[in-house]
Amino acid sequence: MGSMKPVKTNKAEEPELEPLCCCEYIDRNGEKNHVAACLCDCQDLDEGCDRWITCKSVQPETCERIMDTISDRLRIPWLRGAKKVNISIIPPLVLLPVFLRVASWHFLLGGVVLTSLPVLALWYYYLTHRRKEQTLFFLSLGLFSLGYMYYVFLQEVVPKGRVGPTQLALLTCGLFLILLALYRAKKNPGYLRNPASNDRPLSSGQAECLTRKGQEKTKGFPGAESSGSLNNRTLKDEPKGSSRVLVGSPTKIKEDWCAKCQLVRPARAWHCRICGICVRRMDHHCVWINSCVGESNHQAFILALSIFLLTSAYGITLTLDTICRDRSVFTALFYCPGVYADYSSALSFTCVWYSVIITAGMAYIFLIQLINISYNVTEREVQQALRQKTGRRLLCGLIVDTGQYNRGFLRNWYQFSTLGAHPFHHPAEDIV
Repeated sequence: MGSMKPVKTNKAEEPELEPLCCCEYIDRNGEKNHVAACLCDCQDLDEGCDRWITCKSVQPETCERIMDTISDRLRIPWLRGAKKVNISIIPPLVLLPVFLRVASWHFLLGGVVLTSLPVLALWYYYLTHRRKEQTLFFLSLGLFSLGYMYYVFLQEVVPKGRVGPTQLALLTCGLFLILLALYRAKKNPGYLRNPASNDRPLSSGQAECLTRKGQEKTKGFPGAESSGSLNNRTLKDEPKGSSRVLVGSPTKIKEDWCAKCQLVRPARAWHCRICGICVRRMDHHCVWINSCVGESNHQAFILALSIFLLTSAYGITLTLDTICRDRSVFTALFYCPGVYADYSSALSFTCVWYSVIITAGMAYIFLIQLINISYNVTEREVQQALRQKTGRRLLCGLIVDTGQYNRGFLRNWYQFSTLGAHPFHHPAEDIV
């Protein structure tokens, strides 16, 4: 009989371990909540509405709490609990079709809308970049733009009979290759591994935990505050609490101590304040893939850009050849009489101009990447050289040669083509 008592005790605790239903979830306060109660008990939202109605200013802290509440309660029913939906992916899904269809009504509306879209995107970029926050807005915008352009092409352009099966197959193949390259580019960019993680790459949660302990451990590290002039990289854009130290080695590799990740970084590695982790040979943090571009995914990033440019140019050519017949692509882009007489042609023409704007921006990024690879510099090193006014500047700063890693055009491209092929022989070490 004594052996039955633990069983009764376990049964009494079972209600606490019951799985959530499809509409229930655990909110940010650790309490069970329901999707139907998304508008209940929101004091910050009530206070914000009251102040807005009475024409009083809303405090920034209140706005942040309102956005946190909305993002926490924006969920969809799912098995074993409602899933949280990232609020930043929603605006492109709603606004992009609306803006493009409104722009198709008249060419003046098209000019206003197509001019305002890049301005709004840049404003949102600088807003999130200043706050050092991750966002899925640009990844959602990019993927949805690809899908929506392809949808308009199938619905409005293909039925006109000017696009053959082979041309459609080539365009579709290019679209799938873009998605495959983006998938590869979003993989591990070359995260530095912490020895305490058993040779596994740090997750974002682990990186956040290490961030809280970084400054305390750095205080006990000898020479942590002696960044000095031995290192040619600046502390200006580094996270507070991180220090650098030059570790002597036969190969003269400069290694830096990162207090955030609690490890030693090899040369050209940097700590990304948005991802919260160190990346080998970090080039930049790309908002379009919501990840860093580093040693392990730089080649895939260049491949994705090149395939996108080719596919986009091909799709633009096919569309203009269909809606503006007997005209060259460049002429049809600026002069296509009667295109707004038919809404289908107007929508296709508007999407062409939207694609041209996006393609021009990606072409500029691609050009900068090709120049940097040719001179064996990363975008991070270029920005630092511009701030410190060091290195050789050509073509009004479009080309920046630091001279530190430049080994000639062919050798630079050969080094880029072999990125990640050879394992690094100086792994990060915990020297505390």
